[in-house]
Order: sequence, then structure tokens, then C-alpha cells
Amino acid sequence: MILIAIFESIIEYLRRIDWVAHASSNAILAAAQPFYQPPVQDTQPDRPIGYGAFGVVWSVTDPRSGKRVALKKMPNVFQNLASCKRVFREIKMLSSFRHDNVLSLLDILQPANPHFFQELYVLTELMQSDLHKIIVSPQPLTIDHVKVFVYQILRGLKYLHTANILHRDIKPGNLLVNSNCILKICDFGLARTWDSRERQNMTHEVVTQYYRAPELLMGARRYTGAVDIWSVGCIFAELLQRKILFQAAGPIEQLQMIIDLFGTPTPEAMKYACEGARNHVMRSGPRPSNAQSLYRLSPQTTDEAVDLLVKLLQFDPDKRATVQEALKHPYLEEGRLRFHSCMCTCCYTKPNCPSRLFAQDLDPCHETPFDPKWEKEVARLSMFELRDKMYQFVMDRAPLFGIALCINPQSAAYKNFASSSVAQASELPPSPNAW
Repeated sequence: MILIAIFESIIEYLRRIDWVAHASSNAILAAAQPFYQPPVQDTQPDRPIGYGAFGVVWSVTDPRSGKRVALKKMPNVFQNLASCKRVFREIKMLSSFRHDNVLSLLDILQPANPHFFQELYVLTELMQSDLHKIIVSPQPLTIDHVKVFVYQILRGLKYLHTANILHRDIKPGNLLVNSNCILKICDFGLARTWDSRERQNMTHEVVTQYYRAPELLMGARRYTGAVDIWSVGCIFAELLQRKILFQAAGPIEQLQMIIDLFGTPTPEAMKYACEGARNHVMRSGPRPSNAQSLYRLSPQTTDEAVDLLVKLLQFDPDKRATVQEALKHPYLEEGRLRFHSCMCTCCYTKPNCPSRLFAQDLDPCHETPFDPKWEKEVARLSMFELRDKMYQFVMDRAPLFGIALCINPQSAAYKNFASSSVAQASELPPSPNAW
């Protein structure tokens, strides 16, 4: 049976090669069977646009539509059980997203045969930039930009949290932005499903250090969506002052910077921290709050802005604003109005009708939240069982436009694409301190 399967996969591979031989020599993507090819709308060459701990992203042309899309290569999917679970979790999440402010999956390239199923290739929308590039650029940012960006981050985060998903790595580089200022949350490599009714034991080795909540810096293993809210608060402040709010060399220094700004936390505020971290803070002596310095972030920092910042950056995660509470804050009303007046897809204007028709729910929840039991079921599977489930999941998805895609090995960029690898260990976010 194995020999038959291998023979079938070789036949399938040759069949695809026969077709891609007629495809553009410059395109990484080709259709797995002949079809009417529309004119290419963008003549840019295929090129890498980003890479991280778990994947490499290229800008490519979809031959079925002629449009530019993002192709993410996930190598070494079955290198170990943890990697296998992470990838399965990520593609399952991406497949369920339908929201203006969350990156969604357009397509998954189907493997020719499960025996050669080692890498995964997914297509997503292509965005022109990200919030990090915008913040560090000389491009002026008005207060209107700040409000509409923070509103969109929270709007996307509400969609995720109501789906029982913690992102766990909200940072400017994971917030994609297009030329119309539409913002989308991306990179779900560290995301996890969670049960909002209880605190679960999870790893604290999440979130890039500068955006890491104090409970994570202090070794908490049980946490909630409040860790994402803290990250949003840090990004809000960064948008105002155009530099990172808490930029420290290590996690202990990071925690100290937070205490220097907000004062020494009470024992109650540190209830989820490990004992070593609590003792470290108490030994350091009391520090007064210096939260008034938030007014110096920018000349445009108002009372409402500081009030929202303080609510997002509460040391105690139980007192930190939820995403629903944050979205109701008056500071974001102008951002909400601007977004729904001309940017969103949920509201629209009818022909010959001057007034805009607004959606009933401007900040929608996820339609089908993830069942927390799914995470437990996946945890019981072996790597081989997970591989079979993932293969079946990919094959059960109908390809976009009804036409499957494959990688074109004759592309001029194929060699560079095939050899592109994920970030090295030294490029990954630093791990929390071992208290």
C-alpha cells in the first residue's frame, strides 16, 4: 500500500509539473490544472516580505485572479508534537475568521499525498505595511490616526476574545495596515483557545517582552485575555509618543519600569505572580505612582486618553478593562465613527441614497466560538494522528475559485523561496526571567 501511495504521489507530482511548465517562469504559484488565466493586475516580482519564528511570508501573484496575495510557508510542521499542534491550531483559527480587523485565510495549498506532507502553504490577504513600520517612519500621525487604529485593534480583539482565543503576541509588527488605514491582527503562532469561565495553566513564555503584561513578567501560569489588553495599552502609548513605552534590556528591568510609572503594586494585585517575583517586588521597597507623566507622551494627550491608558494598563489583571469595556470608552467614539463612515465592510451606502446604512452590531462577536474542549482533545493526539487530522482538514477545504494551486518549481524565485527559513533562536522574543 505504501508503494502504491508513493507511486500515485509521483504521478500527481509529474502531472502538476507538466502543467506548471506552461505557467509563468516568474511566478511561484501555479494552478494544478489548466484554466483561463486572467490578466495579471500587478507585475511586481514574487519576493519575501517577512519572516518570524514559525513561518516565512512572500508577496506573490494568485494566477486565478491576477491579484497580489501573501503566501506563508510553514516549514517543519511535523518536526515535533508542539509544532504540529501549533500549526493545526493556527490554520483552524485562520479558517474561521471573517472580520475586517483580523487576517483571514484565503486558501491552503493541497499536498499531493499525505506521505509527502511536511510543509504547509497558506494564502492570506496582502497588506502594504504594519503598525511598527508606520510608528518608526517619519510619516506624521494625527490624533485621528491614533483613535482609528486603537479602535480597530480593540474591535479585532473583541472578535478573538469572544471566539475564546487569546492572541498572546499583540505588538505593532503583528498589526498589518493597508493604504486605506484598515488594520488587521495577524500572526496566530502563539494564540491559544481558552475558557473565559476559568483560569487555565498556560506557558508564560508568550508576548514580546516590551508588550508583556506584569503578571507574565512575574511568572503567572494562569491568566486571561487581560494579557492582550495590556499589550494594547502599550501600543496606544507608543502611537502617542512614537516610541516604545517600556523598553528594557530584560524582564526584571521591564517590570521595574512598570513599577516606576504606576507605583508598587499591592499584594492583592500580585496574586497571580509566583512567590519569587512577589518577594522581589516587596524587597525593592515602596514606589509612588508617577502616572501623571502619561500626559507628557504627546502634546495631544488629553484627559480622556490618559483615562483609557490607565484602564488598559492596570497592574492587577482583574481590574484591567475588558475589551468590551474599552470599546465603550468615549475616547474611541471618533475613531468608531470614522471607521464605520467610510472604511468598514459591515456598513454600506445604497445607490441613490445619500445616507449610510450602519450595521446593527458595529463591533461584532465571533459567530462560532471555539469549544475549549477542542484544545484538550488535540492534546491527547499523537503526532501521527494530528498529521492525519491536519491532512484531512486541508483536503476537505474547497479551494478558492474551485481551482487548486501548487508551487511552481520552475519559477525564477523558487530556489530562494524553497531555501527561506524561519527566524533563528537569537531573533525570537526573550524568555521571561526564572524567578
